[in-house]
Amino acid sequence: MRAVRTISTFLIPALMLSAASPALAQGRAGTLISAEPIVETPGGMQAWKVRYWTLLGDGRPVQATGIVAAPREAIPAQPRNVLAWTHGTWGVVTKCAPSLSPNFWNATPGLEAVRSGYVVVAPDYPGLGSDGVHPFLVGVDTGRSVLDAVRAARSIPGAAAGSRYAVWGESQGGHAALWTGQISARYAPELQLVGVAAAAPPTDLVQNLRQSANKSVRTFFTAYIGYTWNQRYHASLAPFGGAQSQRILKRLAQNNCIELNSKPKLGTILGVATLQSRWKTLDLGRIEPWASLAHRNSPTTHDFGVPLLIAQNPKDDLVAPAVTLAHSKALCRSGARLKYITISGPGHATSAKDSATETLSWIQDRFAGRPAPSDCRRL
Repeated sequence: MRAVRTISTFLIPALMLSAASPALAQGRAGTLISAEPIVETPGGMQAWKVRYWTLLGDGRPVQATGIVAAPREAIPAQPRNVLAWTHGTWGVVTKCAPSLSPNFWNATPGLEAVRSGYVVVAPDYPGLGSDGVHPFLVGVDTGRSVLDAVRAARSIPGAAAGSRYAVWGESQGGHAALWTGQISARYAPELQLVGVAAAAPPTDLVQNLRQSANKSVRTFFTAYIGYTWNQRYHASLAPFGGAQSQRILKRLAQNNCIELNSKPKLGTILGVATLQSRWKTLDLGRIEPWASLAHRNSPTTHDFGVPLLIAQNPKDDLVAPAVTLAHSKALCRSGARLKYITISGPGHATSAKDSATETLSWIQDRFAGRPAPSDCRRL
């Protein structure tokens, strides 16, 4: 990481908004609650830890958190373009928020865009860094939290964030990016979305669960889905087994934040092995309401009128490459302009990093208004 520098904190009084204001009391979506300057940032960046209001798919207002980063330069004459970075899975409970982790700066490929003059908005998603249920792979809840983070960032004077934005995400964040694009026109019509980029995105959720090659990781993520959708939708955990299996499922979700290059705890290994053995025949795509929920939260295969980039590593053992390719082909058939990148790299965990150069170049072209390329004919 580049040299760490100290940024001025003179903006603190101006950016700490009063919780007593009428807008905050109403919980209006996209309202900035607070923006606390972060003292230590990578060189050339200034950043704020933000808290803002968002609206869940069922209409409930909740608070969410994240980080907004911008160039450490004088405010430009024109508002800065915005890149919404949608993170991959860090966990499903409050303590697992990326904004709470010292690894955020090293583990967020989207921050590279700050060096090109962009404001990077990195939401945690609801329930991470804030109270409440984290809607893991819940499309509308997550997409709205991204759009409301972009809205909230525009209230930070020092960021100078404009209304033009792109979204780029990895893994769970690829799913979030696709959903953000899918709902953007009707949920945040005042914002101008120029493109959506998704690296290794879960698309057809049932087929990804069925076809994921890494059975241990698939079991772990099935536990995440069971835990969070049980809380979010009150779906019964009975299909996951008896009381002991359900306790293991809950412990896996509650006690495990994901950290790159770290070894899992012994209890986690044993818990995953136990559930993997017991879930050999578990197929959520054949069990209601789980099948309907998975279908509801799978991104659309219909063109939603925004240029798309999808990147997928053929060696990915978590997000099935065949499922991503099938989704891309379906989008092409619906008329989407889609660039498809075949990632060269070790596998799933570095999907965004391994495709960053080409993705950021594509995003820059979208802001420049250049015609969007399409690889649909070769897919």
